[in-house]
Amino acid sequence: MLFYLAGSIEYSPDLGKGWRAEITPALKSLGHEVYDPAEDELKNLSEVEAQEFRSWKKDDLPRFQETIRKIIAYDLDLIEKQCDAIVCYWDQYAGRGAGTQGELTFAHRIGVPVYLICGIPVEQMSGWLLGCATEVFTSFDGFHAFARHNFARRFEMENAKPENAELKNTLLESTDFKNTLSHRGSRG
Repeated sequence: MLFYLAGSIEYSPDLGKGWRAEITPALKSLGHEVYDPAEDELKNLSEVEAQEFRSWKKDDLPRFQETIRKIIAYDLDLIEKQCDAIVCYWDQYAGRGAGTQGELTFAHRIGVPVYLICGIPVEQMSGWLLGCATEVFTSFDGFHAFARHNFARRFEMENAKPENAELKNTLLESTDFKNTLSHRGSRG
């Protein structure tokens, strides 16, 4: 599976890199891939755009808008065409921006599962975001336990060799595994 890591970048003191750096090895240890938009600063931009676009927000708004639209298109295309699920960390910084909200809404609309980790109390979360979430976690520990139980099984099943047909069939019959698969909807 390819997980897209959604959450604040623009307003986070560390540009959203800290939590992503912690969660990436956990997902990779379960055999999955991760797309980290905070690490992929170039995306589909020229080097000048990547280095300068944030300053254009104040100095050259039309140029900023043109560049940010390229980033939006790139990220949403990735979610639509390549990602199997989104892991989102929502904290006070995410609430200042709009990109994460857009990503979660889009993913929900097209049937991509959204695993939402709350960095603020759930009762302070937007109802819209909670509605977009497939699963809601109040801590990273809760998400990690869920991931170990659900995503490791999927990895095992997808990589079961033909001689392990019994393992594959056992996993396919698992209710938890079926629930994980069902979140993918018509995406396959």
